[in-house]
Amino acid sequence: MDILSEHTENLFPACRVELPASAKGKRAAFYLAAEEYIAKHLPEDTYLFTWKVSNTVVMGRHQDANAEIDIDFCRANGIDIIRRKSGGGCIFADDNNIMISLVTGAGAVEPLFKVYANKLAGALQEIGVDAEVSGRNDILLDGKKISGNAFYHLSQRNIVHGTLLYSTQSDLMSGALCPNPEKMKSHGVKSVKSRVALLKDILTIDIDQLEAHLLETMTDRTIRLTEEDIQYIKSIEADYYDPEYLFREKRKKDIVLTQYIKGCGEVTLAFALLDGRIEQVQVEGDYFEECDANFTFNEAFKDVEFTQHEMERIVEEMQPYRCIQGLSRENLIQILAQAVKKIES
Repeated sequence: MDILSEHTENLFPACRVELPASAKGKRAAFYLAAEEYIAKHLPEDTYLFTWKVSNTVVMGRHQDANAEIDIDFCRANGIDIIRRKSGGGCIFADDNNIMISLVTGAGAVEPLFKVYANKLAGALQEIGVDAEVSGRNDILLDGKKISGNAFYHLSQRNIVHGTLLYSTQSDLMSGALCPNPEKMKSHGVKSVKSRVALLKDILTIDIDQLEAHLLETMTDRTIRLTEEDIQYIKSIEADYYDPEYLFREKRKKDIVLTQYIKGCGEVTLAFALLDGRIEQVQVEGDYFEECDANFTFNEAFKDVEFTQHEMERIVEEMQPYRCIQGLSRENLIQILAQAVKKIES
């Protein structure tokens, strides 16, 4: 058995992380910070904990808040807005969602995620939910999403986190989220609401019993965090509220192209140009990264002449598409060709 296979075989049962009473009822950023703390400070193991939040929108790392969220609606309705450090799309969460955080050791994320998703689906199947793993990050019930997940790397650790939709306030979810219509069309639905299913409609147990079942099924030991740990987590949490991180500074964008790619997600390339050459590339969307996409694209394209020939040369030589999961050479060349046509028209 190779190292990767051995690691995925030993992923479950995980160690449950138990938070003290003072850690209940926090904002989503606290629990995202807790993931980082666990990854950086606890001994090597697989760790899992669950949590709930009040009305919250959690954005993916590379998403444009103004394009994905109705910010005015959120502010008017007391909906918190947080950005996570993983890729993927926006989610709306409230205390009818079970949020799940998993911290693993090193290794390629995709096989780790596959084991996790199948373990979660299996736990649901045990209580009568006909759950199935689908696409790059979803668990479905009768073709509708009940769980969406995302992941990212830290040094020698991976973090996977997601939602499990027991119920929701559909009016708030629909009002808060405003995804690209092309993305909805690709999923064969007209709205966020029509894409999701609710576990409360088929289960005879309540959300607390469901949470207890998941923890019993997926963990077999416990580690308890202390008040000293909580104070350290709060110091990490503060970074999530930095306005520049949360809403991103407004950057110059001369040419913007968005494309939805099956198996990859939505990818937006925004070019800032100076005298016909690329000054900066901003990469946005709900994609998942293999490495830092914005750094990689800027390293590849900075100061390159904004022509089809020169950008294709960079694609062939530097292969920047490799940093985005599911993005192919052909996909990237197609986006660049559309960008050149846009500036020529």
